[in-house]
Amino acid sequence: MESFLVSTGVVTLAEIGDKTQLLAFLLAARFKKPVPIILGILAATLVNHGLAGALGAWITAMLAPEILRWVLGVSFLGMAVWTLIPDEIEEEETQVAKRFGVFGATLVTFFLAEMGDKTQVATVAMAAHYATPILVVAGTTLGMLIADVPAVFIGDKLAAKIPMRPVHITAAALFALLGGMTLLGLGKGLGF
Repeated sequence: MESFLVSTGVVTLAEIGDKTQLLAFLLAARFKKPVPIILGILAATLVNHGLAGALGAWITAMLAPEILRWVLGVSFLGMAVWTLIPDEIEEEETQVAKRFGVFGATLVTFFLAEMGDKTQVATVAMAAHYATPILVVAGTTLGMLIADVPAVFIGDKLAAKIPMRPVHITAAALFALLGGMTLLGLGKGLGF
């Protein structure tokens, strides 16, 4: 259950101000159809994070535990730094909407926007770290929905009221804590 809760919390915080949340704002403003947007976010996230979770499980099976500990520790520390870098959305990512409708546009743009994004990389690392990829994917998917569904309904009004810097610092601190504990081997009793 820890892997589910940590994955949910870390991704929720990391997603605030992320380009996929900005994409949710943009799609909601353009189409004003929340249900197909939310379903598109859910489907894209399940596929994207499912692949990331499978990669994390594969990495766990392929690397010796001591090497895995160092790779994961450094990965979490890298995620801490990456979380502090603000994201921007590219206009090309939203142009696909003209061809696929609201659900299809959301599905395609969210899937592509998540490829190599910090929440996908975090999913790989947490799936490898906890060795429970299904719980991690469920947690990271829930975290994406917690951050992005309000964006669909409230849009830019919410973004203007959330202090992004403190949220990013908190997410970075959580990644750094996970990285430090992993590198030091302090969390062995907790599954680190």
